[in-house]
Parts: sequence; C-alpha cells; structure tokens
Amino acid sequence: MTGPSVHVAALIDLDAPTWHDLARLRVDVFVVEQQCAYAELDGRDAEPTARHLWTADERGPSAYLRLLTEPDGTRRIGRVCTAGRARGRGLSAALVRRALDVCGDGTTVVLDAQSHLRAWYERLGFAVDGAEFVEDGIPHVPMRGRGTAGSAEHEGPRS
Repeated sequence: MTGPSVHVAALIDLDAPTWHDLARLRVDVFVVEQQCAYAELDGRDAEPTARHLWTADERGPSAYLRLLTEPDGTRRIGRVCTAGRARGRGLSAALVRRALDVCGDGTTVVLDAQSHLRAWYERLGFAVDGAEFVEDGIPHVPMRGRGTAGSAEHEGPRS
C-alpha cells in the first residue's frame, strides 16, 4: 500500500486558489482551533528556498507543513497541521518524512514541537534539543533531526 500523495512547491509555483486554501487550513488550525492570535503570514512563506508540502482530498488541503532554510543552512519544519476531518490517517507523518527527504541526507533539520507531540516527533527521528518554552500560550520543545536519503529528489534553492 502506498502513502498519500504529497505535493511540494515554492510559493511562486502555487496558483492563488491553492495558496488561499493552504493558508486557510493553517489559520483554521492554529488561529481558530488553537486560539493563537499571532501573525500567521510572517513573510517567510515567499522566501526562495521555502517549500510548502501538503496532502489533499476531495474537500481540499487535508494536511500541511512549511519547510524553511535558516541563515546557517539548517532546515526548519513548521506550521505542521491537519484538518480536523483528516486526523488519524498518518498524513502529517507522511509530510514530515517527505520533508526530511527533500532536505537531503544528513542535513540538520529543526522544529519547535508542541510539547504534547514530543513522542510523536521522536518516532519520526527527532530528539529534544533544549528546554521547554511557551509560545502563544502553548508549551513547546525544540527538536533536532537529520534529513534522509529517501526516494524524493533533493529540492534546493530555485535558480
């Protein structure tokens, strides 16, 4: 059995309706459901090396994550979310695995996990890399992992 189809794109390669639906999923989960009032559109989505990864079903995007490149070359996974209707299907895990493939073998990958998801990220190969902190009223823990040499092609910066 194969996993869900994972889409990978830079913002510049997304059409307006797709970007709208991806941003709406992020807002629905983080701002509305988790009641975090913060600047969701922070300017990083359009960075040349940023990649948006998502799955979709007949109702639109079902899970999403954003992959960024930090100034030191470390890759950062963030904005991991799944639509309420699609939870429990392994979609976010498929996205994280694909993001690690996109990063490439041995690349340092970091994320700030909501603390209650620590064990879930550990199962995906991440380890705690610092003290717990609170962001937007939610406890988080910094984590670190490594990119993989999966079947996905390496997605470097756009030229």
